[in-house]
Amino acid sequence: MTTTEPIITTHDLAVGYQTKAEPHVLFDGLNLSLYRGQLVCFMGPNGIGKSTLLRTLMGTHKPLGGTVAGVDPKQVAVVLTDRVSNAMMTVKDLVTYGRYPYLDWSIKLTTSDQEAIASAVNQVGIAHLMHHRIDQLSDGQLQMVMIAKALAQETPALLLDEPTAHLDLNNRVEIMNLLKKLAHQHNRALLVTTHELDLALQTADLIWLANNQKSIVTGIPEDLVLQNAFDDVFRFKGFDLKSGKVIHDAYRKTSIKVTGNGHAFLWTKNALERNGYITSDESQDLSIEVKDMNPIAWEIEMNGTKQIVQSIAALLFEVENRMP
Repeated sequence: MTTTEPIITTHDLAVGYQTKAEPHVLFDGLNLSLYRGQLVCFMGPNGIGKSTLLRTLMGTHKPLGGTVAGVDPKQVAVVLTDRVSNAMMTVKDLVTYGRYPYLDWSIKLTTSDQEAIASAVNQVGIAHLMHHRIDQLSDGQLQMVMIAKALAQETPALLLDEPTAHLDLNNRVEIMNLLKKLAHQHNRALLVTTHELDLALQTADLIWLANNQKSIVTGIPEDLVLQNAFDDVFRFKGFDLKSGKVIHDAYRKTSIKVTGNGHAFLWTKNALERNGYITSDESQDLSIEVKDMNPIAWEIEMNGTKQIVQSIAALLFEVENRMP
């Protein structure tokens, strides 16, 4: 649930670089807001300026024009893609650094500091790693530690630059689900730059989509898909975003009737289309019924004869040998 007052808001913001000749504008006239309880994924083509806008919202890069309201060290924590250089540091040491902005000259942790660290560790689920050295962690574990460090600052907003870069699928999913949980269950405002279109569509509450007109289109993922906003920006080649599938060339020019339901039905259609067949729900000379059984079975019918097979691989073999 979002709140009515944004944590960060921009007014006619212009983002870019000041050169000797003239300003190099990446974005102009931006009016954006980031709210608690919301996971926002910021997307766009490579090199369009996503990281520069993120640094502008952090307050480390001066805008060319307009204003950013809400930027304050006690309002915003940041997770960047920079690697930690001190390999001998422990996870506990690194998470503790999240409290350094609040310490006095004695650099002594108070009870509230310890509680903030413990809360951050529990939210991310890394208690079992606290005494590990940084160089003993996987990339996925290290990213979780970096998020815990940011959470230890106890800021209402977190800005993350490509937090799933260089991670495998399992870790990418885990990270995005964690960020969604932090927004929804812990009422934080999260802004994430990412190239993970598939995961963003499944997890984001809102998308900021940078385009080539130096502006940003905002909307929920489903609306932007139906409005073709992603197609206009990314110019997909051979991919249908509405169905979420690669567009296959039906080079066999053969149509097969496929009936059934559930995951097995969808993967059967995928296998046939990947192998150049056209799938249909209308009557054809050859039909396939996906049987909802345990184990799953496939019934092939052609010219009045039927045959049962036990795998999609066997199905493809039979189909290829039956078709003229």
